[in-house]
Amino acid sequence: MTQDILVAGAGPAGLALALQAHAHGARVRVVDRRPEPVRPSRALILHVRTLEVLRPLGVTGALLARADIAPSADLRLGSRAVRVSFGDLALPDTAFPHLSLVRQMDVERVLAQALADRGVAVEHGTELVSVREEPGGVRAVLRSPTGAEEARFGFAAGCDGPASTVRAQAGLGWTGQLYPVEIVLADAELDGDLAGDAVQVAAGRAGLLFAFRLGERATWRLLGTRPATSERLVPGSFGPSVSGTDLQALIDAAGLDARVTGLAWSARVGVQRRVASRFRRGRLFLAGEAAHAYSPATGQGMNAAIQDAANLGWKLAFAAARPAARQLLAMTNLAFWAEAATGPVPAAFRTRLAPLAAPLLPALARQPRLVAAGIRLVSQLDVSYRGSPLSLEGTPRRRGGPRAGDRLPDRLVTAAGRDMRLHDLLARPGVHVLLDRDADWPGDLALGRLVHVHRLASEPGRGLVTVRPDGYVGFRSGAAGVRELAAWLTRIGATS
Repeated sequence: MTQDILVAGAGPAGLALALQAHAHGARVRVVDRRPEPVRPSRALILHVRTLEVLRPLGVTGALLARADIAPSADLRLGSRAVRVSFGDLALPDTAFPHLSLVRQMDVERVLAQALADRGVAVEHGTELVSVREEPGGVRAVLRSPTGAEEARFGFAAGCDGPASTVRAQAGLGWTGQLYPVEIVLADAELDGDLAGDAVQVAAGRAGLLFAFRLGERATWRLLGTRPATSERLVPGSFGPSVSGTDLQALIDAAGLDARVTGLAWSARVGVQRRVASRFRRGRLFLAGEAAHAYSPATGQGMNAAIQDAANLGWKLAFAAARPAARQLLAMTNLAFWAEAATGPVPAAFRTRLAPLAAPLLPALARQPRLVAAGIRLVSQLDVSYRGSPLSLEGTPRRRGGPRAGDRLPDRLVTAAGRDMRLHDLLARPGVHVLLDRDADWPGDLALGRLVHVHRLASEPGRGLVTVRPDGYVGFRSGAAGVRELAAWLTRIGATS
């Protein structure tokens, strides 16, 4: 029997895509070439928007239980040290007004367990050897310890990282370049004057060093940048280890007052910025690092991957280029240039300008609008899909509020006789139709089982707003235009 979707790769993108697709009625099969699910974490941050798109899937509680949602950082810039807090930020339009520090390993465990609870087990040790499109579907060759098999699917989603088999089989380009720096990751025990409740951030001429109390094989997880050597590293993969002596030299160069007393694990990682020429060819799709590889700056890798997956999981048949990917590539390139590049200008920024600005950081952190603007940018709260064929404005045109293609902000509303947060009302899979207080609603309109209708008594007017499963406005109108709504629901496949 043909299954709906083959998901290649069980990282954050693959797991989130499978969970989203399954929640919206698809039969999914998830394969991953790794024999075991456990691997060291490369990402440690979940952004606001990522938590929002995962919320209808019922996993945010488990994620936040494993996260630090009121993180602070000790910024060491030259001889200056400043404590900055990132909890309870000025973001009134979301239920998650904070940064969340959580290990990628824990994110993958939560998502994989959610899939298992729904009867979908990740097939570890199963490799996608080849995949090709054929009339009405795709045919894949899979190889596991028990042998090779050929299987047919409706679609294949490549969430299999920078060296994506799906991307190669689809013949899609992979343009970009390597950075002249490398990342050093390590789990270590440290001795020094380090506050255990704060991330330690030190900036030196050669790069940055982060120390998180989130180690998996030791207390501290270290992430440092340094100039790349002539040895070629495979970007996105764990390369050779570093010695305790080399790690200590990296710590000393960054100006962090700490001594390595134990080194449990380390790896060097090459860094690149690349984007696929397209995110789809026929029935073959890309998401996550198979579609775009970013620098670690602003923590976009895991977050962009999950948001990709949430977007793609419910609408494979209507997949289209995601403009946010190229915008993010430019943004993270600029941020990484300032953080880790080794040329004279960025080095001067870190070693001369940043220390001068250090005394201003606490004051800046107390400016809610400034902090909120920065968090909105890196969390992609203001990413819009207004140009998408799935973003439609009805007749008469609705005034004010988020437009079709915009994220729906959270706020207080009245529905079903009680006051609540709007995102609480939408916290289950499916399409949500929000009727104004006086909107006409025909009872005979055929709706699919995943279309939910809510009347907002607190919203005057006679129109409606329709919210996609990923939290974006899909269709809106100044009147309850039933024909236009029905046409939009048919377009996304949400009618019965």
